[in-house]
Amino acid sequence: MNNSSPVTEASKPAFSLCVYCGSRTGTQPEFAAMAALVGTWIGRHGGQLVYGGGRNGLMGILADAALAAGARVIGVIPKALVEKEWAHTGCTELHVVENMHERKRIMAEHADAFLALPGGIGTLEEFFEVWTWRQLGYHDKPVGLLNMGGYYDSLLAFLESSVKDGFMNDWLMGLIRTGSEAEPLLETLVQAAGMTPVATRLDQI
Repeated sequence: MNNSSPVTEASKPAFSLCVYCGSRTGTQPEFAAMAALVGTWIGRHGGQLVYGGGRNGLMGILADAALAAGARVIGVIPKALVEKEWAHTGCTELHVVENMHERKRIMAEHADAFLALPGGIGTLEEFFEVWTWRQLGYHDKPVGLLNMGGYYDSLLAFLESSVKDGFMNDWLMGLIRTGSEAEPLLETLVQAAGMTPVATRLDQI
């Protein structure tokens, strides 16, 4: 299944950002506000959102905000989750696939850069996989981690301890871009991908 709207030259996005985030909203209202800000930023800057195709939690908030801001939204979701009625049928394109491996492959193929927002084990698994792929040279696209409110402080501290203990190195840590504020990190990722976002800032809307 592939519900799609054709891309014309006029509607071609300035960039395509793959975002990983939770299918729950979390306990802090700031997480939902941050997901909405990221989706709005993508739309207001002429971008395309690629994400996991869900309508629940931060995923749904992100997608709804991107759509409301005029972004194309590509959702990629396994059939099993569609059967649980978790799919966001309002996506510009909704790809229904057989399994998680196919889902992640298609998401990666449609992206110029990757960003992880707060989330659970699915978000972490996707983030670590695309970071690993970057290390191995399977792609050269920027990878970012939005550490809002210190959500990923403990994870980053653990990763630094892995460097200290010799299982990782500074070069590997340098492959990810981190930040506590969404807009500067989004700008960094898009520019690192060699793309040019439409020059519209949220504070000018």
